[in-house]
Amino acid sequence: MNLTQKILSEHLISGRLVPGEEIAIRIDQTLTQDSTGTMAYLQFEAMGVKRVRTKKSVAYIDHNTLQTGFENADDHQYIQTVAKKHGIYCSKPGNGICHQVQLERFGVPGYTLLGSDSHTPTGGGIGMLAIGAGGLDVAVAMGGGAYYLACPKVVGIKLTGKLSYGVAAKDIILEVLRRLSVKGGVGKVMEYIGEGVKTLTVPERATIANMGAELGATTSIFPSDEVTRAFLKAQQREQDFVPLSADEGATYDETLTIDLSSLVPLVAKPHMPDLVETVEAVGPIKVDQVFIGSCTNSSYTDMMRVARILKGKTVHPDVSLVIGPGSKQVLTMLARNGALADMLGAGARILESACGPCIGMGQSPKSNGVSVRTNNRNFFGRSGTKSAGIYLTSCETAAITALTGVLTDPRCLDIDLDIPLPETFEVNDNLVIPPVEPGHEDEAEVVRGPNIQPFPLGKALTPDVSGKVLLKMEDNITTDHIAPSDAKLLPFRSNVPYLSDFCLTPVDAAFPARAKAEGGGLLVAGSNYGQGSSREHAALVPLYLGIRAVAAKSFARIHQANLINNGILPLTFENEADYDRIDQDDTLTLPGIRAAIEAGKERFTLRNDTKNEEYAVRMPLTDRQRGMILCGGLLNFTRESSK
Repeated sequence: MNLTQKILSEHLISGRLVPGEEIAIRIDQTLTQDSTGTMAYLQFEAMGVKRVRTKKSVAYIDHNTLQTGFENADDHQYIQTVAKKHGIYCSKPGNGICHQVQLERFGVPGYTLLGSDSHTPTGGGIGMLAIGAGGLDVAVAMGGGAYYLACPKVVGIKLTGKLSYGVAAKDIILEVLRRLSVKGGVGKVMEYIGEGVKTLTVPERATIANMGAELGATTSIFPSDEVTRAFLKAQQREQDFVPLSADEGATYDETLTIDLSSLVPLVAKPHMPDLVETVEAVGPIKVDQVFIGSCTNSSYTDMMRVARILKGKTVHPDVSLVIGPGSKQVLTMLARNGALADMLGAGARILESACGPCIGMGQSPKSNGVSVRTNNRNFFGRSGTKSAGIYLTSCETAAITALTGVLTDPRCLDIDLDIPLPETFEVNDNLVIPPVEPGHEDEAEVVRGPNIQPFPLGKALTPDVSGKVLLKMEDNITTDHIAPSDAKLLPFRSNVPYLSDFCLTPVDAAFPARAKAEGGGLLVAGSNYGQGSSREHAALVPLYLGIRAVAAKSFARIHQANLINNGILPLTFENEADYDRIDQDDTLTLPGIRAAIEAGKERFTLRNDTKNEEYAVRMPLTDRQRGMILCGGLLNFTRESSK
C-alpha cells in the first residue's frame, strides 16, 4: 500500500478504499481557528455532547486578532470559555498560526487531523493525514463522530535531485500548481515520494503540503522518516515519532515526477495561485509592498534565511516590508539570537504571530499597488485592496525584492542560505490554556458576547424547488467572493445576519438586496465553484438569504460538502453547454425533486420556466447525504437519526 492507504485503512470505520466511494474515518485530532471556530463551537454545543472525544482538540485564535472593536475580543472569550468547558485546549492570541503551532507542538505522524481551515493539510509535512473541512464536520468529529468523504485517488509525486541555490520549497509547490492547476487535485491526495524528499526539512515539506490546498486536493502527505524524527526531537517530542512510508512497489492512481535540480525561482501572478511563471520571465516589475509570513512560509528556518538576506542592508525606500513570524516559538528564538534585530535594522515592520495580511487582516496595499507575498492565495480583493496585484513567491525572492524594489531572482545573492534545523527549539506552551478536568465541566461558564448570533438551520426539502436565478457567475468563484473576508468583515464571523449584506458582493454589489427582495432563489456558476477557504459561512450566508440550490459545472470539495451539510442542493450540469443557455433572472424549477431523491435517483430535470427548456443535472449522493438533504442539513439529520 501507499502511505495514504495505510493511514486510511487504520482509521477506516466504514466503506471500501475504492476511489470515489464514500468512506468514514476515525479522527484523532481536530483544530479550529477563530474565524471559523465560533460557528463550529456553536454547532458543537447544539449537539449536546459534554466533552470532546478525540485524542486532542485545539482551538486557535490567530485570524481575527486585530481588536478595533469589541467583536473579536468577545469571540476570543467565547472560544476560550467554551474550549475550557468541553475538553479543548485553547491557543491564545500571540501563540501563533494554527498550522505552524500544530506542526510544532501537537502533530503526530500517522494520526488523522480534521481542521476547520483549508490549510490543515500542512500537517502532512510530518506524516499526518490532515484534512480541511467545514466547521460542522469538525464539530461532529469532536463529538466522536466519523468524518465522511469520497475515497480519494492517490497521486505519487516523485521528487528527484536536490534544489539549487536560491530555489526553495515554495518553488516546488508552485511548479506543481503550474502543471496541474487549481483544479488538478480535486478528489486526490498528493503523496510525495522519491529520493528528493530526504533533502527537504519538515518546515519545507509543510510549505508544500500547505499549498496543496490550492490544487483543490483532499490533502498532501510526506513520509515520516529520520528528518521527521530530528524535527520532533528538536521540539522535545521524540516520543511522538513513528516511522511511516509507502511499501516498496506501492502503486498510485497517477504519478508526476519533478527534478528538483531543474527548478528555478517561480512566482504566481494575480489573481490565481496557478498563474505561475519564472521570476526571470516576469521581470523586474516595480514593487510597493512585501509581506513575509503566513502559515505557508513563517517557520524558524524561513525567518532565518530572510534575516540573513536583510542583515546589514536597508529596505528599498519605495517598499513597505512587513514580516510575521509564524509562532511565539519562532519569534522568541529570533529575538534571542539577534535575527530579529537584523530584520528591524533593515527597516522591516514586525507583525504579531498571526495570519494577518494573508487573510486581509491589515496591511492592505495602496491603490493599484504591487505586493509580493509568501502566503498561499492571491485571489482578487483578498488583500483588502481590489486594485492591487498580489504575487506569490518564496521567502528568498521576497526578501531580495524588498531590498531592490523590483521583483528579483534570489540566485543573484552571494550569501550562505543553508540554515540547519536547531538541535533544540525553545519550548514554552504557556499560552496554551488547558481545559477543566473530566467531571468538572459544569463548573466552567461559557461567555457569549452580543455579536454572537444563532446560525441558520436548513429546512426539510420541499416536494419541488423553484426560484429565480439570482446570480450567474463565471469559473473559479472562490469563498472570498461568496463570503468576503477582510479586516472590516472578519469580526462578524459570528453574525451571519450581518454578513449576509456582503454575500457575493465582489461579483455583484446588488446581490444581497436582490436575494432578500426575492425571498431567496438559485445560483448558477461555472467550474470549480467555491474553491479556496473551508469557511462554512460561504454556505451559511447563502442559506440565510434563502438560496435553495446551486447549479454549476463543478464544485470545490469542501464547499460542496458544506452545501450538503446545510441542506443546499449542489447540482452539476450533465452537459456543460447548458450553462450558457441560462440567464440571470430566469426562473428554474426542480419538479418532484424530493420524491426523486427519496427514490435514490442521481439525475434530475432542471426546468427553465422562462425559456421553456429542460436541462439534465446530476447530484450523486450517498445514503447519508441523501438523508441530510431531505432533512435540511447535517444537524437536522443527526437529530432525526438519534430519535
